[in-house]
Amino acid sequence: MRSLLLGGAGFIGLHLARRLLADGHEVTIVDDFSRGRHDFRLDVELISADLTDPASYAALPHGWDQVYLLAAVVGVRNVERDPARVVRVNTLSALHLLDWVAPGERVFFASTSEVYAGGVDAGVVAVPTGEDAATMISDVTAPRFAYAVSKLLGEAAFLHTARARGFEAVVGRFHNVYGPRMGADHVIPEMSLRALAGENPFRVPGADQYRAFCHVDDAVEAIVRLMGVPEAAGQIVHIGNDREETLIADLAALVLRAASAKADLDPQPAPPGSVHRRCPDLTRLRALTGYEPKVPLEDGVRATFDWYAEHGRPA
Repeated sequence: MRSLLLGGAGFIGLHLARRLLADGHEVTIVDDFSRGRHDFRLDVELISADLTDPASYAALPHGWDQVYLLAAVVGVRNVERDPARVVRVNTLSALHLLDWVAPGERVFFASTSEVYAGGVDAGVVAVPTGEDAATMISDVTAPRFAYAVSKLLGEAAFLHTARARGFEAVVGRFHNVYGPRMGADHVIPEMSLRALAGENPFRVPGADQYRAFCHVDDAVEAIVRLMGVPEAAGQIVHIGNDREETLIADLAALVLRAASAKADLDPQPAPPGSVHRRCPDLTRLRALTGYEPKVPLEDGVRATFDWYAEHGRPA
């Protein structure tokens, strides 16, 4: 099976590439390495390209069994730093792929639980949240929501265009995926790096919030299963772990245990736009694929911490 990973040198992309190779796929990775680093050795074809440029797609052959669009500007700090770039990069990458993809090819589009954030905060979206819940951007002028806006546009574009042009599209909405090599601007690696630095008191923004974290190995398992199920075509499906919803203060304590560190927790206000609670309803994913998350939060956090202890802060 031939698989094309657009943004395949990034966090989820590289873990997915390793899994597909283990499953016997022939893998090609396309990335501009603006965040995805060339710090790996895999038996793949590797193409350096700017996916906001239609010429990058024009140079690619067709005949793929699976195409994964994982390329995007992600991470709250990166998004808030330059929301216009987020909209430009994420939207153009998606729209140029739509112009290029051929009938009969199957595309996975990576989306986000951020599309519900406004509704969850307003109390009009239930938690755990199903795919049919109303998406809601409470303030389109808030920099943080540029990411959700770009992903909602991509979802609509892929699902409507697929019907018209004869290819298959699967939309996966990720819920708090974490793991080794995910950068430094996400809560678990960021806490890990501060624990390694010996911070005390240990700052915990949003200590009273709840999240359901999903280890990247489980997320990859869900992606692979969805791309192997014909019935997933044309559907939006949550990808996450609904078994271990955790308080952020308890997550901080877990990271400190992994670091064998003792520190006083210093609860601080949550970042603006950060929802109080996030947890996916995985009924649809289970019905389509039989998926169940396997990696316990404590094991996943410890493995992630160990990776950052060995590799340090990513460049």
